[in-house]
Amino acid sequence: MACCTRWLFEYEYALARETYVKPVIALVGRPNVGKSTLFNRLTRSRDAIVVDVPGVTRDRHYGEGRLGDRAFLVIDTGGLEPGSSDDMFSLMARQAEQAIAEADVVVFVVDARGGLAPGDRLIAERLRRMEKRLWIAVNKSEGLAPDTAVGEFHELGLGAPVAISAAHGEGVRELVDAVLAEFPENDHGKEEVSSRYPRVSVIGRPNVGKSTLINALVGEERVIAYDQPGTTRDAIDVPFERAGKLYTLVDTAGLRKRGKSGEDIERFSIVKTMRAIEESNVAILVLGADEGISDQDAHVAGFILERNRAVVVAVNKWDAAGKEARARMKSELVWKLGFLSFAETHFISAKNGKGLGAVMKSVDAAYASAMAQLSTPRLTRALIAAVERQAPPKTGLVRPKLRYAHQGGHNPPRIIIHGNALDRVPDSYQRYLEGAFRKAFDLRGTPLAIEFRTGKNPYLRKRPGRPAKQ
Repeated sequence: MACCTRWLFEYEYALARETYVKPVIALVGRPNVGKSTLFNRLTRSRDAIVVDVPGVTRDRHYGEGRLGDRAFLVIDTGGLEPGSSDDMFSLMARQAEQAIAEADVVVFVVDARGGLAPGDRLIAERLRRMEKRLWIAVNKSEGLAPDTAVGEFHELGLGAPVAISAAHGEGVRELVDAVLAEFPENDHGKEEVSSRYPRVSVIGRPNVGKSTLINALVGEERVIAYDQPGTTRDAIDVPFERAGKLYTLVDTAGLRKRGKSGEDIERFSIVKTMRAIEESNVAILVLGADEGISDQDAHVAGFILERNRAVVVAVNKWDAAGKEARARMKSELVWKLGFLSFAETHFISAKNGKGLGAVMKSVDAAYASAMAQLSTPRLTRALIAAVERQAPPKTGLVRPKLRYAHQGGHNPPRIIIHGNALDRVPDSYQRYLEGAFRKAFDLRGTPLAIEFRTGKNPYLRKRPGRPAKQ
């Protein structure tokens, strides 16, 4: 019977892995050609700073874009300045090269107004050697005839250039359509991750002990664990059974790349981590007690929250941390990761196997909370009890009336509240309700979405229209 159960698990796991993988598009080019403007256009955001000064973007920026039903990831890079001796431009070039290595397709952005520059030729030659799918986007083409705008860029020999205007949106949809045509379309029947067996991603910076944690949980050296950052090169799936429960653990990669100096440079593959988070039910965020919480840790934690994934925080190497390091870590958990206050935190030693049972109990609780089915009567009773304890504040002469609640979805749970004047409910009261629901249903380790829906006022009459002319 156990053998049949295991075979069924492997079969369903294989089906679950047939998920839609979002294409990754890297935007590269010289400084000040409009890469960040195009990034903001594709992601419908203002995440990238846009200033008419070269070199503003230095690090890689990651965002999610969507064209109709097609979703994709976009990477904005700093400007490539071939031949520059400036240390900052050299570092920006290394960031861009890393983005190219992570991407499925590269969009080379050039400037129609400035024309073909010597730097464009050098960048084109470097891109040609990298053997990536390439598109040339001739930006700032507004007001120009398309043939005139792209004419001189044909000599780069990278295919047919596409005239666009990132600032005005001209030609951008046609460009993205052409880029995505090379990738399979999303199969909506397989988009959702299988929820019968928890899929748990182990997330963290290189060398915090992710692989060691997985090996300790599985009970064997399933993935390579070595005391050097970047040992794991790809995301690795590890199906396993613990205490009669079946899981799939995902070890995510830190990426290393050999630099010009000949030294191994630690790189962190954000794309692989983002994909692993999206495909998981629960994320274990692993932090190093000896190093504290970096900005990179906070960014990854923020992405877990943006993707509405349940999360458990595991602070590893706790036994090796001194008194001062432990105090610093506890303080940083509060002020750097305070937005994950709903997640349970454990101080562990993966190397010595300490605290692992508690981590998996929290994973089980977070998964159960994320998939919880909340009945309408219980939700409404919890809502009424919360309002009786503390009514929503008045706005002028109007006090919002919260009448009943029901569940609108799960993974994470989404609670829809109906009533009157709910557009006047302040954020502070929404947080109060979230805490009340968490306590009433013992929801741990998962985000909780609350949506307000205001009913129409039956006494509000429409203004009478003018009588029709005879």
